[in-house]
Amino acid sequence: QVQLVESGGGLVQAGGSLRLSCAASGRYAMGWFRQAPGKEREFVASISWSAGSTAIADSVKGRFTISRDNPKNTVYLQMNSLKPEDTAVYYCAARIARTTALRMREYDYWGQGTQVTVSS
Repeated sequence: QVQLVESGGGLVQAGGSLRLSCAASGRYAMGWFRQAPGKEREFVASISWSAGSTAIADSVKGRFTISRDNPKNTVYLQMNSLKPEDTAVYYCAARIARTTALRMREYDYWGQGTQVTVSS
């Protein structure tokens, strides 16, 4: 069983930045999803095992960046120019296949989530 541990969430003012981290051992492609209150979980970003390929949701493109440090078994989500609508619980996910993926059902393991709150 793969254990995913997210960290880095918190409260930030609009326009601010946060960096989320997800620790996961193993050779997986990784993704970030988020779920706001009363809404469905949605795709944010994905990165292949080799980090040669990434995918970013249109809603965060130009503001969020996904990266990984394989020797540290860690994936990052750098979030800049945060908006109140970015407020959500952010989930890290791992996929046995090593390529990027946009759909929840394509991921095999999930973290517990970390809260990000952006105040206006």
